[in-house]
Amino acid sequence: MRGIGTYGLFYDPTFVILIPAMLLSLYAQSKVASTFKKYSGYRNSRGYTGKDVAEMILRQAGIYDVRVEHVRGRLTDHYDPRSKVLKLSDAVYNNQSIAAVGVAAHECGHAIQHNTGYTFLKIRHAIFPVVNISSKLAFPIILVGLIANIFFLKLGIILFAAVVLFQLVTLPVEFNASNRAIGILESSAYLSHEEIVPAKKVLSAAALTYVAAAAASISSLLRLLLIAGRRND
Repeated sequence: MRGIGTYGLFYDPTFVILIPAMLLSLYAQSKVASTFKKYSGYRNSRGYTGKDVAEMILRQAGIYDVRVEHVRGRLTDHYDPRSKVLKLSDAVYNNQSIAAVGVAAHECGHAIQHNTGYTFLKIRHAIFPVVNISSKLAFPIILVGLIANIFFLKLGIILFAAVVLFQLVTLPVEFNASNRAIGILESSAYLSHEEIVPAKKVLSAAALTYVAAAAASISSLLRLLLIAGRRND
C-alpha cells in the first residue's frame, strides 16, 4: 500500500480543487471587514443603538424571554438558543451606526426563527451534537487513513461529510435571518429608506462568508473523495 509521502494530503495534485474556494474565502473576509468598517462610520438617522433595535424587534415579535447582552470582540455577535441570549459585540451593542443596526436585526432574525420553529434552524440544532464530535474527529482519522488504512480514510470522510451538511443547512438559516431583518427594518422604520441599502450591503457581505465556508468544505470533501478513489485503485 502506497504511503502518503509527498503525494498525500498536502502535496497532492488534487490540491488545485481547493484554490477557487480559498480565493472566495479571502475575498469574503475582506469584503465583510471593509463593508462593516465603512458603514460603521455612518450614524443612523434615528439615533438607535444596536441594543435599542434588538430589544424593540424582540418585543415587536412578542419575544420577552430573550436577553440582549454585550459580548467582547469584533463581529462576535450571535444568538444563543440554549440560554436565550442575544449577544452583541463591541461595535454593535452601544453603537448607533447603520452597520450596528443591521447586524442587531440579523441576530434578532435568529431569535425569531427559534421562537417560530423555523425548519432549517431546527435541523441545524438537531444535528449539531453529532457534527460537533465529527468536526473534532474527522481529520485525525483521515490522517490515519492516509498513512495506514483506507477504512479509516473512508470513516473520516463520512465524519467530514456531516460537517459539510451542517454548513449547507446553515446557509438558508443565515439568508432567512437577513431577509427577516431587512423586512423588519423596512416595515418598522428603524432605518430610513436611504439607510436600508447600506444595511443590505452589510448583511450580504456577512452572508458571503457562509457561502465561502460551505464552498471550502465542499471542495475539501470532493478532494478527499478523489484521494480515496485513487487509494482504492
